Amino acid sequence: MPDIRVIATGLRFPEGPVAMRDGSIVLVEIERQTVTRVYPNGRTVVVAHTGGGPNGLAIGPDGAFYVCNNGGFQWRLEQNLLRPGGPASDYTGGRIERIDPATGAVTVLYDHCGPHRLLGPNDIVFDGLGGFYFTDLGKARARDRDWGGVYYALADGSRITEIVHPILTPNGIGLSPDGKTLYVAETETARLWAFDVKAPGVLEKAPFPSPHGGRLVAGLGGYQRFDSLAVDAAGNICVATLVNGSVSIVAPSGGLVRQVPMPDLFCTNICFGGPDLRTAYMTLSGTGQLVSMPWDSPGLRLAYEG
Repeated sequence: MPDIRVIATGLRFPEGPVAMRDGSIVLVEIERQTVTRVYPNGRTVVVAHTGGGPNGLAIGPDGAFYVCNNGGFQWRLEQNLLRPGGPASDYTGGRIERIDPATGAVTVLYDHCGPHRLLGPNDIVFDGLGGFYFTDLGKARARDRDWGGVYYALADGSRITEIVHPILTPNGIGLSPDGKTLYVAETETARLWAFDVKAPGVLEKAPFPSPHGGRLVAGLGGYQRFDSLAVDAAGNICVATLVNGSVSIVAPSGGLVRQVPMPDLFCTNICFGGPDLRTAYMTLSGTGQLVSMPWDSPGLRLAYEG
């Protein structure tokens, strides 16, 4: 097991970590329905109560937090691991929210794309031009599930565009260091897809037999599932991997480089922080922990972080 330091425990299915300049980590607690700041000594402070299911989190060009809210889950505790089930009893749909970091005020930016309701927004990444890409995983019910999609939107709430549909359970999303490649991790297939970015929110689509225009970068064998991802400075894609509990490092040229084991089946997210971006922070959601470890290569500095 790698040299892992536990920063905080008792979190209620944490995801979406963002490393802040003061050394704290801002993340979501999906089951608790909050955006929460975690300080290096483990102290936690609630930044905002969103309701629903806050999921992905990113800092926008105005310094505000932008949240993918999946609308909420039912929850179950099995083998001392908390995990989500079907939609919450009060679920009405998903949304993209802006959080004022000073006051905690929550503003809904988008809950539709054209006539279509957002179903389960999951993960988010900003480009350098004030727009953001996000995945919508949809919801799974007892006998059916939604197709997912990928969207591009502006931070001022003025425009949202569907850029990939249909895609099965899109989850983690990230951009290459040069911003010319968009990566999307598919949960149930544990496949990582790449799309060439022609212009902000405009993708070059691969032809059939690609199911949605993406090109396959990597797929894992056996029973493993992909969650969120982060890209390092060298362009490697680091994907939080469920069931086997690890971070899978995938080369941009294709193929699995290695897996870093984690002590939780639900390793859901990774981000990079510290003065040289050589510290990795992971959410271990089943056991409610935020952990960190030294990373052997620096992470990629995101558009509006730091």
